Amino acid sequence: MDLLDRLLGHDAWTTRQLLEICATLTDEQLDQQFDIGHRTLRATLNHIISNMEIWSALMAGDPIERQTDQTIQGMRGRLSVAENRLQSIAVKVQAENGWDHLWTDHLDDPPREKTFGTALAHIITHSMHHRAQVLYMLRLSGVQELPEGDVFSWENNTKRG
Repeated sequence: MDLLDRLLGHDAWTTRQLLEICATLTDEQLDQQFDIGHRTLRATLNHIISNMEIWSALMAGDPIERQTDQTIQGMRGRLSVAENRLQSIAVKVQAENGWDHLWTDHLDDPPREKTFGTALAHIITHSMHHRAQVLYMLRLSGVQELPEGDVFSWENNTKRG
């Protein structure tokens, strides 16, 4: 297992852990407004997953199909699909040593070329940034048992390494 496997594995696993915690909350708690992130747990988790979906579609040159299911169960399924798609793209980029190869982000106005390596790094760091916001919102919601969310926790819990 290399660094890319670890980063992508940790990214999806940790987001999944937060979805599992949120599955124990009421809709009222999921939609409670906070002065951080995308304002609610549901919206922030949706943003993390949407980011994975959209960026992987862009890098693959596929049409953007915006998913709207924001139930916890729906976001679990969306995360699984996005995780697999992102992994496939990353494996191909790595095999071709295509970190600096360019793709066109047609959502930018005007469209801009971006490198695969930076886009993959962006997705992972973007998720981590927003997961920290989710942890803060969960703490404010009174959830006591929260994961640390670090890579060692992922490795220990998935028996990898």
